[in-house]
Amino acid sequence: MPFLKVALTGGIACGKSIVADYLEKKGCYIHRADEVAHQLMLPGKKVWKMIVAHFGESILNPDGTINRRQLGEIVFGNQQAREFLNHLIHPLVLKKKKQILRRLEKTNKEGIFISEAALTIEAGFISFFDKIIVVWCPEEIQIERLMSRNQLTREEAERRIRAQLPVKEKLKYADYVIDTSGTIEETLAQTEKVFQSLLKDLEVKKLAN
Repeated sequence: MPFLKVALTGGIACGKSIVADYLEKKGCYIHRADEVAHQLMLPGKKVWKMIVAHFGESILNPDGTINRRQLGEIVFGNQQAREFLNHLIHPLVLKKKKQILRRLEKTNKEGIFISEAALTIEAGFISFFDKIIVVWCPEEIQIERLMSRNQLTREEAERRIRAQLPVKEKLKYADYVIDTSGTIEETLAQTEKVFQSLLKDLEVKKLAN
């Protein structure tokens, strides 16, 4: 039976996780790209070795794990470093996504498969999905959230936001848009409406198969 493949994307610190958590409670299967990337970068793994070989052992914590904040400071301030890391990680995350989706489809169930990933559009993976949800908020709110969440300076937060495709560009790809600039209740109300639309999209896909 078919799974509706949905990309949940948007700018950093725009509230994707809140939306993903709600959709998971509604029965959607959530694939979190960040969690997969974390697993790929565990000490001793091939990706870990390639990252350490490229950036040096100075990015490691005492226990051998990669210091993600330190690595982030490097890649968000250097386009070549960012491209190296993205080209290394993105194809492997997509491969894992496809493996999980095949496994779900073999269970002979139907459902909604949602990939939560900030860089879906930048990575060129749009064509893989049936529908695109873009989560967004005004940049000033985005900066404030990022500073608070990651304990960053304003300059650091702005640098990370500038490293991604502008939200206005991402909105051009959206089938559904969720504005998270209001209260959590307002965000979840929008998410519920999107979920109801996704259920209809799934029915359409089932009829087409």
